[in-house]
Amino acid sequence: MFKEIEFTVHPSRVNDDQKHKKIIAAKLDLSIKQITAINIIRRSIDSRSKIPIFRLKAEVFIDEKPKRISNTVEYKSVSGDKKVIVVGSGPAGLFAALRLIELGIKPIVLERGNDVRSRRKDLRNIQQKGIVNPDSNYCFGEGGAGTYSDGKLYTRSKKRGDVNRIIELLIQHGAAEDIRIDAHPHIGSNKLPDIIKAIRARIIANNGEVHFNSRVTDFILKDKTVKGVVINDEKEFLADSVILATGHSARDIYYLLDKHKIKIEAKPFAVGVRIEHPQPLIDKIQYHSAERHPNLPAASYALTCQVKDKGVYSFCMCPGGIIVPASTDQNELVLNGMSISTRNSPFANSGLVVSVNEKDFKKFSDKGVFAGLEYQKMIENIAWEAGGKTQQAPAQRITDFVNQKKSADLPKTSYIPGTVNYPLHEILPKNISFGLRKGIEQFGKRMKGYFTSEAQILAAETRTSSPIRIPRDKETYQHVEIKGLFPAGEGAGYAGGIISAAIDGEKCAEAAAKILG
Repeated sequence: MFKEIEFTVHPSRVNDDQKHKKIIAAKLDLSIKQITAINIIRRSIDSRSKIPIFRLKAEVFIDEKPKRISNTVEYKSVSGDKKVIVVGSGPAGLFAALRLIELGIKPIVLERGNDVRSRRKDLRNIQQKGIVNPDSNYCFGEGGAGTYSDGKLYTRSKKRGDVNRIIELLIQHGAAEDIRIDAHPHIGSNKLPDIIKAIRARIIANNGEVHFNSRVTDFILKDKTVKGVVINDEKEFLADSVILATGHSARDIYYLLDKHKIKIEAKPFAVGVRIEHPQPLIDKIQYHSAERHPNLPAASYALTCQVKDKGVYSFCMCPGGIIVPASTDQNELVLNGMSISTRNSPFANSGLVVSVNEKDFKKFSDKGVFAGLEYQKMIENIAWEAGGKTQQAPAQRITDFVNQKKSADLPKTSYIPGTVNYPLHEILPKNISFGLRKGIEQFGKRMKGYFTSEAQILAAETRTSSPIRIPRDKETYQHVEIKGLFPAGEGAGYAGGIISAAIDGEKCAEAAAKILG
């Protein structure tokens, strides 16, 4: 017999199989001997009461042994009779490539940046020397922006597709099996590179291709149909279709599409800052205790409120993480957050952003569809100048920001390039500054201790999502005007994280395969 059951345990007992058996036996009125196996299928933390607990959901096998079911996908080498170019090797691009192989189509992956190992040098250069490689950085390079931003796998978009399939594929390529059961799974930026390399090896072993330092500089078009691409202004790649999975920071692609008069659209997004607290403070607030139990992970939070007509919310929260420079150009300053798998940094950081739309972009209305992008660039340039035209970040204690006065000094930070004491309330756009101040006040009332002089904000967090959407047909996933062109993932405006981008990449691969017959 087989049953599903939910039960709760104290953090000290979360890994105690014998305790689990006793609880389940009591709940089901069985003897412990009758329980032949327990398979935990869901694990979450409930910290609403004074003592946090784990909520577990389990498959219980009674007087029978569980049957083993393999979730492994078998890949076969592709012939190359049918080829699809995949531009970009982020989650959308890599999972599109894997799905193409599964469907018998040869993927040709073109990545503008370095492979994941060589990319580390580019990250060191921006962290330690302030030198930005515009093609290989925290946003560009093998694995995309997700490789070095914690590897959070949580998504609310269950309707997009099969989340469990993506999780199983990540496990198949080296991720820890815990991501299968955690309510808010993450992999960690120290673990992701090996998984990315395993996916690349899989693509190549099955006759797919992966090319690095291969930036797309033009499209090959004929009769409103894409025939291929040009890389680095010289080499042509031809294929039956092109999946465009370039990420939300590939601005040159938007300009290239516009140059060819290929339709793109402006879309709302959000901009703001990174807010950083001591992690023990967030632990104390969320777990109601001065000390966190060793079995409890670094505490996180998710906050949202409305300030007049603006949404203000936390974004990409990194418990036990660090803030990193995600700039893609030398004359800008963009911040993001990341964590390693243990999430053991003494700091907690999160994006804190305000929604913006065409009303906010009036200053750039003459730029047409690029008005939002220009607004984004303006804020990044303001932050860069305030930081002394380096990758140092202008920063301010949040109490001083709300009270609109310069900080006397700054607390310690996880941000390696360092901070510059600066009155951010004076340089951020007025609507953004107002939204952030009022949002911080509201969040401080909900989380007692959140509003504290121990916390600071650093500017600027601007790459929450793309300010441009590449429109596509809802049925075929092709661009609304160009046959064979499949816009995918965050850069196309159809995803918002690793899981949703991976699912979208698979959908585009399936759509391309369907058209190719």
